[in-house]
Amino acid sequence: MTRAGVTPLMRQYYEIKNKYPGTILLFRVGDFYETFADDAVTVSKELGITLTKRNNGGDQTPLAGFPYHALDTYLPKLVKKGYRVAVCDQTQDPEEAKLQRKIVEREVTEIVTPGTALSDRLLDHHRNNYLLAVYHHGNTWGTAYADISTAEFYIHETDQKEHQQLVNSLQPAEILLPHRWKKQLDEAYQAFTITWMDDWIYEGDFTYQRLTDHFQTHSLKGFGVESMKTGLVAAGALLHYVQEAQKHTLSHLKKIKPLDWSDSMLLDSATKRNLELTATMQDGSGDGSLISMLDVTCTPMGARLLRRRIQQPLRNPEPIQGRLDAVEQLHSLNERRQRVRSSLQPIGDLERLMSRIALGRCSARELRRLEEALSHIAPLKETLVGIEDPLLLEIEQRLIPMDELRHTLDSAIVDEPPAGIRDGGFIREGYAEALDQWRNLANNSKAIVAGIHQDLIRTTGINSLKLGYNKVFGYYIEVTKTHNEKIPDFFIRKQTLVNAERYITPELKEVEEKILRAEEEISTLEESLFESLRSHVATYTEQVQELAQAIAELDVYQCLAEIAFRNHYVKPVINDQDLIHIVGGRHPVVEKSLPLGEPFIPNDITVDNQEQQILIITGPNMAGKSLILRQTGLIVLMAQMGSFVPATSAVIGVVDKIFTRVGASDNLAAGESTFLVEMNEAANILNNATSKSLLLWDEVGRGTSTFDGLSIAWSLVEYLHHHPGVAAKTLFATHYHELNELANRYPRIRNYNVQVQEYGGKIVFLRKLIPGGADHSYGIQVAAMAGLPEGVLTRAREILQNLESHTLTVTSSDEALKQDLPMPQKMSGKTLTHSIPTQPSLPQLPLFQAELDPHLQTIIEKIKASDVDRMTPIDALMLLSELRRLLS
Repeated sequence: MTRAGVTPLMRQYYEIKNKYPGTILLFRVGDFYETFADDAVTVSKELGITLTKRNNGGDQTPLAGFPYHALDTYLPKLVKKGYRVAVCDQTQDPEEAKLQRKIVEREVTEIVTPGTALSDRLLDHHRNNYLLAVYHHGNTWGTAYADISTAEFYIHETDQKEHQQLVNSLQPAEILLPHRWKKQLDEAYQAFTITWMDDWIYEGDFTYQRLTDHFQTHSLKGFGVESMKTGLVAAGALLHYVQEAQKHTLSHLKKIKPLDWSDSMLLDSATKRNLELTATMQDGSGDGSLISMLDVTCTPMGARLLRRRIQQPLRNPEPIQGRLDAVEQLHSLNERRQRVRSSLQPIGDLERLMSRIALGRCSARELRRLEEALSHIAPLKETLVGIEDPLLLEIEQRLIPMDELRHTLDSAIVDEPPAGIRDGGFIREGYAEALDQWRNLANNSKAIVAGIHQDLIRTTGINSLKLGYNKVFGYYIEVTKTHNEKIPDFFIRKQTLVNAERYITPELKEVEEKILRAEEEISTLEESLFESLRSHVATYTEQVQELAQAIAELDVYQCLAEIAFRNHYVKPVINDQDLIHIVGGRHPVVEKSLPLGEPFIPNDITVDNQEQQILIITGPNMAGKSLILRQTGLIVLMAQMGSFVPATSAVIGVVDKIFTRVGASDNLAAGESTFLVEMNEAANILNNATSKSLLLWDEVGRGTSTFDGLSIAWSLVEYLHHHPGVAAKTLFATHYHELNELANRYPRIRNYNVQVQEYGGKIVFLRKLIPGGADHSYGIQVAAMAGLPEGVLTRAREILQNLESHTLTVTSSDEALKQDLPMPQKMSGKTLTHSIPTQPSLPQLPLFQAELDPHLQTIIEKIKASDVDRMTPIDALMLLSELRRLLS
């Protein structure tokens, strides 16, 4: 609604503001962008600029603004904070509006949001900036996502669970949702910037029509997405949103592609977090992550592709082998690889550069930058001559120099154009004859006037004739009265002075008009030529996009080859067998962060589905258990993304998924304790893992009491061993040394420990994984290393000695049979006694007791009625809670 009793300027402001709800409106007033009312309060707070007030028809309206030339400084700050910003510019010359006695015409020229940004100041060149739209019908969830800056546009349909995994994998900058979902926003979206779309957009054929109109097709069959009805609703909503924001035809979005995950691993958020693929767990920064170590790409396109490949490793041996062969070829040709790197370095970000050109958001400098980038394609192509690898040969054929476009740009744009279009002087001399004429007139006006002066003297024979200029008459001829008889007929008298007369001529007035118009004509003509040139360059969008993709792929291969060369990585053997055999494996990030001279201790890992399916890894804190788990996961992931690996040798039977359960944290916002988070992640693994998966478990059960945690860990390992559907290759790091007994009971479980040495009451971490289970946690020694007071340590030793006097007895198979208790298969027949810390105030009960008190009969019945082989961790947790309640 507009408001009564306001000034004309504010009335115009509110009319425009009402058209763009949910945005901060930057309203151009003269040389400033102003914000008013609530927007002003927000802008003042977020940008740290002064909040003032404006007299608005008697009211004092909050006001905050900044100079128009500071837009590129302040706008990115607002968008990075998640705000949608509408830029409202003056579309009429203020002088013209003044003559017409009306308010200057204004309109919104651009809406900038986190998901539609194009400015270099807003975008991270090393990652995609995805805008994602969602729509679902029944159990089918349609997802569309696009990076407007690189012209990627994908569509996908799946169930809700995989949809949520996709959202977490893409980490979109902005998500579009129907407004009717606002009352019950799914938790999966809460971490992202949400924009609510009007519900009518999702109705009828509106979204489908948007897509066909954009692609200028009668259907979408040619893109292979016609049958994805739910996904197309999301895609049409996304396209509508971007078109409304950009206020420009999205000519660079040439196609929409169906997303195919069939050959890729879809890593869940826990695995990406725990393996620290793109950010560290400590502070969430990129430093110290896998990508920070691997990324020595030379172009932004290559950096973005490398990030995608890290997050989407392959699971088919054939394409993995193809990537590895390409890396191997460049790895073996060190001098050739350095030439490739030198040719890639100056190319820059072709994808985003071309998108800005196609959308009309570019400057003359960016057109020149495109020409310079294309000038490096021929030398780059030359570096691949003689290469034998099929993938690299295919890339070489796609490296098209585009000489015609280069020549056009070079002939049109000067070598060093100014920053802005309005600055002028960016069209090269000789490109347009009319422009050259106007420039000649502007640059040589004095010489032209001097020539006219001399011609008039020769024509009239009056040597004292003068040629002058003032603001009233413009150029004029001045002749003293003594020469009145020599004045020709074509002189037109304009002014009489005491001793002279002033005249003009038609020729002089024509020249004067041209000289005065020259600057305006030059500016208008240059802008027209620039727009024509930009439109012509935009017709090459698809070719440049394909060229950029080829460059990105080459950049990733040379990057991985360079990293392998620098860090002594080896080419893994890839197959589809159920075996992972790593000799001398190293953590790719940790080994590079060690102090100078401190060696990284490599370790061997062998895990398969036949003999060593589950490795129980024990050892004290700080010994390196978690490190071994993570480095194993990273080596497998690197191999399956097509990279050499940090090892002496590696045989990798491809896995379909990598799951990790590492660390502990609360989810307070959702009311979830550390232990519940842990159990949720454990349940996710057991419900989604297959026999082809790799599972990395670290300290399962430590979020609850010792007995509960040990029981769940024990049951979980048995479950992984017994159930063929989830009998995955597993590394299970734990402090529960009692789990070592499982290796005696089951054929595919092996015990390993990370070696330490005790000396003088202190321990030395040897970091070496050796066969056999550990029987000591060295917790008090580690506490001493942390600097706990001696009094605390002494008392801890006393308590430990007391607790170790109590025992937990796990019965033999004979004893269990006598008690008619359910038994796991292939128990060893031995009696195992291990020390388990308990509460000192309570008597320790054996886990299985021969003579039972009648009071415990109910508990026994519940245990007998439970099916351990089919029990999930959550079921086990619930049963344990019930048993503890009955005991209390």
